[in-house]
Amino acid sequence: MDKQLWATFIADFPFLSNPHQYPWEFTNNIVNILKEKQLSLENDYVIKEGNAVHNTAIVEAGAVIKPPCIIGSNSFVGANAYLREGVFIGNNVKIGAGCEIKSSFILNNSAVAHFNYIGNSIIGHDVNFEAGSIAANHYNERENKEIWVLIGDNIIKTHTKKFGALVGDGSRIGTNAVLSPGTILQKKSIVKRLELIEQVNYH
Repeated sequence: MDKQLWATFIADFPFLSNPHQYPWEFTNNIVNILKEKQLSLENDYVIKEGNAVHNTAIVEAGAVIKPPCIIGSNSFVGANAYLREGVFIGNNVKIGAGCEIKSSFILNNSAVAHFNYIGNSIIGHDVNFEAGSIAANHYNERENKEIWVLIGDNIIKTHTKKFGALVGDGSRIGTNAVLSPGTILQKKSIVKRLELIEQVNYH
């Protein structure tokens, strides 16, 4: 991907120093990315045991946050949420009760309602996931578990077995919808309630 192509999905991805990288390269390396980012955070973050939480963020009782993690200003993490294996939460983000977020970037002003799973994904700005929706990151049912993606008219081999979705800015994901591994959504995409997205299904 190049910078222009990235911009068709996400207007400003704060970790995009090399625009020729693909989304799964960021999610696969998120632990190192976040550890490095923590070194440059301002002093309005409290860094403890490998997690950096802005002093205006709210983390409710029962949430489990495994390092490394960054939670931005005015963000909210609900009770019994489970954040693991590297999670970036931008500013003004809401993570509902009982959600599990793994190896993912959730950018500013997005909301993930209660009881969602998001794995190995990049979620753009102002995205809303209704309750019970899933960004799956692994093909359990396939003998060949390597993930392919559809970007424009090109089918691309990711060389990884763990990648969820790239969800463009302003998208809306309905209740109990499922994004299959390797889902790529343009800006302002609408996924209906109970809908299954499977863009590449023959590898």
